[in-house]
Amino acid sequence: QVQLVESGGGSVQAGGSLRLSCAGSAWRYSMGWFRQAPGKEREGVAAIYSDARKTYADSAKGRFTISKDSDNTLYLQMNSLKPEDTAMYYCAADDRPYLYFGLNDEYKYWGQGTQVTVSS
Repeated sequence: QVQLVESGGGSVQAGGSLRLSCAGSAWRYSMGWFRQAPGKEREGVAAIYSDARKTYADSAKGRFTISKDSDNTLYLQMNSLKPEDTAMYYCAADDRPYLYFGLNDEYKYWGQGTQVTVSS
């Protein structure tokens, strides 16, 4: 059973930065970050494929950066944070070959989430 463990969430003021991490074993084809705010549907934030292809939601472009290291730890660097970025952030991964899910939430494995709160 694959386990994904997120860390790095917290409370910051608007304009601040946070770096989320997602640790998990084994190699994955698709990995991504999603978020869900209270009363809203889960939405994709950023995704990365094994060929380094990246996808960002419009709300994340220019402010967030997704990356992955050689140990397959996934990161989300979030800069210029806004109150509307407040949400529970989830890491997702999938090991099905040749499928890139991007911001589609059909990933096979999910973490438990880490809370990000941005105050104005």
